[in-house]
Amino acid sequence: MPQRGSFRIASRVRAFEATQDPALRRTRRIARLLDSLRLEIQDGTTTVRARRVFETPREVFRLEIESPGLGYQRTTLLDRDTLEELLEVDAVRSRLRLDSF
Repeated sequence: MPQRGSFRIASRVRAFEATQDPALRRTRRIARLLDSLRLEIQDGTTTVRARRVFETPREVFRLEIESPGLGYQRTTLLDRDTLEELLEVDAVRSRLRLDSF
């Protein structure tokens, strides 16, 4: 018997994407993530900092976004290729502080 108050909401988009190629799903997921990060970073009151967490076996960066006006913090782990794709937008590059790059 399911618990009261917990309802599973089926998403037709997710059900459709589950049938697609995993590489295509990964590409779309990364694109959605980068779009979301770009919107948050371009806000004038937001502070953004990136730090390298790992060098080997794969270079991984921790992206910390903080918006004090909203009492909001977001931490996202990105690999180097994804971080460079995020930095292609000049408005994002100008707001980002790289601690160890």
